[in-house]
Amino acid sequence: MFNILVVEDKRDLRELFCDVLKENGYHAFPASDGREALDQMAHYSIDLIISDIMMPGMDGYELTRSLREANDLTPVLMITAKADATDKRKGFRAGTDDYMVKPVDVNEMIWRVEALLRRSRMISRRKTTIGQTTFDCDTMTVQRGEEKTELPQKEFFLLYKLVSSPNRIFTRQQIMDDIWGPDSESDIHTLEVHMSRLRERFKSNPDFSLVTVRGLGYKAVKTE
Repeated sequence: MFNILVVEDKRDLRELFCDVLKENGYHAFPASDGREALDQMAHYSIDLIISDIMMPGMDGYELTRSLREANDLTPVLMITAKADATDKRKGFRAGTDDYMVKPVDVNEMIWRVEALLRRSRMISRRKTTIGQTTFDCDTMTVQRGEEKTELPQKEFFLLYKLVSSPNRIFTRQQIMDDIWGPDSESDIHTLEVHMSRLRERFKSNPDFSLVTVRGLGYKAVKTE
């Protein structure tokens, strides 16, 4: 069962989010601000954080920045009344993974939690191999023999998602939600550009190929 930390200074919302998480099979840990959240993380293994922004003591921006500066990659879902694009940009620059604006649809919150945990589990596997090609999350590199290719973050996560489940078809929307996030302003064209770059980079790799499934999405295929 996953442990989720709910950081919210308003008691009624904190209790609501915790109750909804418990109803959906998660362990929920409450905290009233960023400092209390860090204290909780010192005692419990946390898989995901749901955090408000405007809180006394240490706010959501500060909490997220402090985690990222410590190389803590725990997924963060910010939930806030601040809907301005500038505030969202500040949140993503601080290191948040996703963003929701109050009032919150708790069903959508659960969907986003599930998506973030899927993404986190994908990354936590750290390495996968197809044939003689190794894909390494720690360095975001693809290596075969002496040839090593370092990829930009989005390209690597996209490729890793596909090669971690060979022959499985992922829809374009599944990929967009998991790699770019449900609220991303990026569109399908962005995905197509990234796929084109990956195909060009690895067109001579004999271990795998990236295949478009017409009308559905993409898959990675092992080359026998």
